[in-house]
Amino acid sequence: MSEAPIDLSPDYINVNALKVVNRLTSSGYQAYLVGGCVRDLLLGNNPKDFDVATNAHPDEVHELFRNSRLIGRRFKIVHVRFGREIIEVATFRAPHSEQQTEQNFSNEGMILSDNIYGTFSEDSARRDFTVNALYYDAESDTIHDEVKGLEDLGKRQIRLIGDPDSRYREDPVRMLRAVRFKAKLAFEIEPVTAEPLRRLGLLLRDIPPARLFEEVLKLFMTGHGERSFAVLREYDLFGWLFPDTNRLLETAHGAELIRLALASTDRRIALDMPVTPAFIFAALLWQPYLEQRQRREQSGESAYVAGFEGANEAVTRQLSVTSIPKRFSGPMRDIWSLQYRLPTRSGKKPETLLLHKRFRAAYDFLLLREESGEKLGGLGEWWTRYQETTEELRGDMLIARGSEKNSSAIDDFEIDDSEADGSEPNGSEPNGNAPAKRPRRRRRKPASQS
Repeated sequence: MSEAPIDLSPDYINVNALKVVNRLTSSGYQAYLVGGCVRDLLLGNNPKDFDVATNAHPDEVHELFRNSRLIGRRFKIVHVRFGREIIEVATFRAPHSEQQTEQNFSNEGMILSDNIYGTFSEDSARRDFTVNALYYDAESDTIHDEVKGLEDLGKRQIRLIGDPDSRYREDPVRMLRAVRFKAKLAFEIEPVTAEPLRRLGLLLRDIPPARLFEEVLKLFMTGHGERSFAVLREYDLFGWLFPDTNRLLETAHGAELIRLALASTDRRIALDMPVTPAFIFAALLWQPYLEQRQRREQSGESAYVAGFEGANEAVTRQLSVTSIPKRFSGPMRDIWSLQYRLPTRSGKKPETLLLHKRFRAAYDFLLLREESGEKLGGLGEWWTRYQETTEELRGDMLIARGSEKNSSAIDDFEIDDSEADGSEPNGSEPNGNAPAKRPRRRRRKPASQS
């Protein structure tokens, strides 16, 4: 075992993670902080999560901590909970024997079950990237490094442990992790590690949509989304996550709209402002939605039907690749539908739109459309001035009924998603989990009613 003394004061380490390590070691087990938390501490960054590796089996860890629970099938681990904080504890893994390989791997080489326990050295060799295979021994204040991870950290490079083709086939999500670390850390992917990425992207088709949704959130919702988008495209992986979008990226400034939406989200995260996947997915699927909507309008469907069914089609096609929980797809649909109501600047419609719970998100989306190069006749500027103008003077800004450009028949309906609590612009997380309901037409009030 290679050991390196390190000046890593416990003051910078999560106290609950140290509690977990100390209880395991005092009970006679080996236990280390491992992975991204050690890597980030060495880089001078503040780790988001702290993971522990131990030779104690999951059931033994669970027995030691009353505030824990066992999770996972393919890869069984223990979550030790301290209030809202979770410390993840994993048992050392070992290589699979020939018989175990037949039982636990698919025909394509993907791991189906990975609960084979082993020694510290075996666990180190089983980890994905060298910079994530650094173990911190809090008792001796040393780093244990068996795979030259410290060397790669100094070179600022991402290198897979073992044969890249085999390791990617074991778990294709490792390709997305390589991209994410390149974007997050501003590291380079070592050439041998990078070479298979363009060849093996199709393996992502075998990953469950729910797992890919979680990976998309890690790529785009953790403060480095704009860079992740660029790296995904660099290695031809974006199309395996968003095939319809990838096909239309150069259509009507589609790539630029996505880049701007991700950059906006990155800035908000840096300022500790709330964000929501609904806004990002609205940008990612905007072009597929427009394609489906326009196709239906050209076939003779009304704007009302084309808008609703076009959104259904765009979302359904994406769900075969990545899941999108309904608490996000509902607000996303609202952002889209409001793009066709914002051009209406006559009568009481602008005041009504201002009260819509998704107005702010739709307004932000409108501004990004204009910034990406879409020509909307100064619509964004009009809405900016309208919000800044006093209520007494807003009437002077209204446009004569029927003279608005780009107005749509869809203006007379709205999505009924009252059960789905909404979000502000790229804003606060929605709390509801209700499905988006079919649009319904609003009944017009008799002229005598206010």
